[in-house]
Amino acid sequence: MIYTGKKIIILFFCCVISIQLPAQYQTHNSSTYTNPIFAGDYPDPSILVDGNSYYIVHSSFEYYPGLTIWKSNDLIQWTPIQSPLKTYVGSVWAPDIVKYENKYYIYFPANNTNYVISADSINGTWSKPIELGISSIDPGHFVDSKGNRYLYFSNGSYVPLSKDGLRITGELTPVYKGWQIPREWSIECFCMEGPKLFKHGNYYYLTVAQGGTAGPATGHMVISARSKTPFGPWENSPYNPIARATNANETWCSVGHATVFKATTNDWWMILHAYKNGNYTMGRQTLLAPLMWTNDGWFKLNDTLLLDAPIKKPHIHQAQFNSNIFTTFNSLSFEHLWKFFGEYDPSRFTITGNSIEIKSKGTNIAESSPLLYVPAHNSYSAEVEIEIHGNAHAGLILFYNQQCYSGILADSTNILTNLRGWQFVTEPNTINRHVFLRLINKNNTVDMYYSIDGISWIKTTNSTEVSGYHHNVLSGFLSLRIGLVSMGTGSVQFKNFKYQAL
Repeated sequence: MIYTGKKIIILFFCCVISIQLPAQYQTHNSSTYTNPIFAGDYPDPSILVDGNSYYIVHSSFEYYPGLTIWKSNDLIQWTPIQSPLKTYVGSVWAPDIVKYENKYYIYFPANNTNYVISADSINGTWSKPIELGISSIDPGHFVDSKGNRYLYFSNGSYVPLSKDGLRITGELTPVYKGWQIPREWSIECFCMEGPKLFKHGNYYYLTVAQGGTAGPATGHMVISARSKTPFGPWENSPYNPIARATNANETWCSVGHATVFKATTNDWWMILHAYKNGNYTMGRQTLLAPLMWTNDGWFKLNDTLLLDAPIKKPHIHQAQFNSNIFTTFNSLSFEHLWKFFGEYDPSRFTITGNSIEIKSKGTNIAESSPLLYVPAHNSYSAEVEIEIHGNAHAGLILFYNQQCYSGILADSTNILTNLRGWQFVTEPNTINRHVFLRLINKNNTVDMYYSIDGISWIKTTNSTEVSGYHHNVLSGFLSLRIGLVSMGTGSVQFKNFKYQAL
């Protein structure tokens, strides 16, 4: 990795990706950072403080391999270490990463049930998912004063766990009803979710989200309650909501799903997610905010704190960007940057030299399980060199889900356009199994280009507008991602992928 001013050059497929970094990743002497700490689609963050290190996972939905674990020593700069969920179990929602008696666990809901994976080392081999047989969502792990283990769920109920954390040993017991939201507020729904517990002093503190994860900008919020036991009765905080967008003009909208934790510096923080105003296609991004404790034993944000303004860093030192991230292409870094939609089949692709060859699948984009990349910006260009083998179709697309996608494609001789699933030949008899494709997305207006030599680019007559490709319109909690398509019969070789912020 080469750092030059505000840009990092990442070597990937042994090629170059130039990414304009958000302010918080700039390596200078500043004592502040600016949200988000994860730019792009990184929702439902769960954080583990383990010794001097921090680990975080996010919802991975239909993107596999899933549950990518990131590591940091300062809460600002994060290194991916592995993506342990290889087995497809459905759309993976809000997880919880925990450590118990020197073993690591990730609990998560998918396919109307819950699962757990575990490992003896955070960097080691993780187990295959074990089904827990309970249909509630958003599991939050906690341990009582006697060392007994439990999972809280979004409906304010809990279940006991076995000592090894791999089985549920009792019935679902409701104990918390949430905070009463004023009727005049614009929210999506009551929708309590994302329970997280910790103990501080004589109290257990329960943090939940309410108001709906999307919908109106003012809906999602962070709610706190406390109790002398982890089973209630719960007293709601007088400072609720701890965080919320109060109007639709704020930079960060639908602010919620928080985990409260004590940093290695002994101060307190909250990690949470939000949509950026006007950038809903990017999904929910991860934010970080400092907390203060009141004299009456409640935590809250400082009254003057703004989530979109510079904030004092948790660890004050000159940042040194981790030069080990993606310096060379290998299977591990591939799993962090790229995800297959709805499957992970290692036999389908081969990485050689500066390229990846993907076996073709399906008769259309929806069936092809495209390989997807998370853009970190609202405006960007993406391009790739393509070689087509057999009766394959190749493509560079923007993909939300199997019903909603658009982009530019090629077969052995023709350039094609796909607009919201409607596909047609745009430039007939133009290529001979080799082409360069490019998308330029400027504030949700997307132009499509192709090139025969990678130097002279020809804009097609088709463009698309993608501002509606997000959860408030399409549901699913997903984001608009850059995709590589290999469909039909045969295979497609992709080389020299480039991503550039605009």
